[in-house]
Amino acid sequence: MLAAFAVGVRTGRHRGVDVAWGLAFTAVALTGYGLSAGYGDGGRRALATVLVAVWGLRLAAHLWWRARGLPEDTRYARMLAKAPAGPARTRYALRIVYLLQAALVWFVALPVLAAQYLPDPPGATAWAGTALWAVGLFFEAVGDAQLARFKADPAHRGRVMDRGLWRYTRHPNYFGDACVWWGLFLLAADHPIGWALVGSPLLMTWLLAFGSGKPMLERHLATTDRPGWSEYLARTSPFLPLPPRRAR
Repeated sequence: MLAAFAVGVRTGRHRGVDVAWGLAFTAVALTGYGLSAGYGDGGRRALATVLVAVWGLRLAAHLWWRARGLPEDTRYARMLAKAPAGPARTRYALRIVYLLQAALVWFVALPVLAAQYLPDPPGATAWAGTALWAVGLFFEAVGDAQLARFKADPAHRGRVMDRGLWRYTRHPNYFGDACVWWGLFLLAADHPIGWALVGSPLLMTWLLAFGSGKPMLERHLATTDRPGWSEYLARTSPFLPLPPRRAR
């Protein structure tokens, strides 16, 4: 996160912290893998590390590709506008944008670190978590790919994406993200200490569904005056994938 902060200060754009988010989780998992050698079961350690790395590197690559050549993200522009310009704004960005996200990375990744220290091979709960992780990655990756193809067609400019997975949930990528972290939590749930860390996936789900994810994005989209947006809200599930509601 400090490296991302240095890049953000140099370029004047802090949206790169979104790329650093996935990379930071990958770094935490790799560090935990190294430190847990000789303590945790090798198979469980490798499974937890690979799952986090696959998720984190895919997300980082996707966000980097999507942000190429774009100006500052409106979320960070509005956030940083609350602080005076100059060094005070830079310090504010360090605290609120980077260090806060670094703390969130550490807290959300606690079940992964715990799983890497468990001495037993993965059991049924861990494999169920792996399956849930796969469902989440599917929703994230496929949802992102479908949206990218939709936005790449000039004929769709200003239109609402309501196809594919986006027909069943307004945020397949956020739903998938929640599934990923509940799945990773289950890797540690073979042991009572894992259940003590349920706050990690709960916090991630709250951020996605009620915090800085879905609500912030939908408030922004509501200001873009997109034709059909209100109808899309009325018929499409806000988070969980469900069949579209029929128009009254």
